[in-house]
Amino acid sequence: MNITLKNQVTLVTGGSRGIGAATVKLFASTEAKVVFNYLHAARQARELAAACGGRGRVLAVRANLARVADAQRLVKITVRTYGRLDVLVANAGIWNYPPLPIEKMTEQEWDEMMAINLKGVYGVIHHAVPQMIRQGGGRIIVVSSTAGQRGEAFHTHYAASKGGVISLVKGLSTELAPHQILVNCVAPGWIETDMARPVLKNRGMCRKAVSAIPLGRFGRPEEVAMPILFLASSMATYMTGEVVNINGGNVLCG
Repeated sequence: MNITLKNQVTLVTGGSRGIGAATVKLFASTEAKVVFNYLHAARQARELAAACGGRGRVLAVRANLARVADAQRLVKITVRTYGRLDVLVANAGIWNYPPLPIEKMTEQEWDEMMAINLKGVYGVIHHAVPQMIRQGGGRIIVVSSTAGQRGEAFHTHYAASKGGVISLVKGLSTELAPHQILVNCVAPGWIETDMARPVLKNRGMCRKAVSAIPLGRFGRPEEVAMPILFLASSMATYMTGEVVNINGGNVLCG
């Protein structure tokens, strides 16, 4: 059975690179209409949108989701352009490198992490939900991390933000179920993205990270995009409040 999202409208945050870009490409291939935001990677965003069919099919919008007003504008543009919003993939996020001990972590560093990774998810969901309620349903898929489940030393603000979105997903899944809005989460481990590049480029760190992964390698962005598509599809109509782990066996939860 092939998954098709023909004529469905998907909004992907942080869609210009990595997991987000892989998700945009995959959803576009199912005949969905896709809007995605970027912040700094304008060239990559334009090239991705053009490669996936251009404005009639895929639209790139610059938005800083640390600002709730930008989240509102992004949702409004999506609905104004394509008439509805069926699927929200809340993917935008940042990670810290080098490792940062808690006693050296500044208030600004903490606030920036929470503003993008947690508040940014709140903002786009806050403005997407009323549209989904009016339509009679929808799908919300949030990208968390293994760090949100087990914690991560020297990246504690990142882990706290990703743990926060898992709790948000669980709460929203029951809150929004009466409106036929399904809310789920994926939790990737080490994936070959720009975010992981400092580790991938350091032979010792990379070897250490891979040694803890039973499958013996980092994942590819497409290997996260495919479970996201599953959660958005007609194959996942009785799943809500779940965390789908995509980590090569590195962190076993459940």
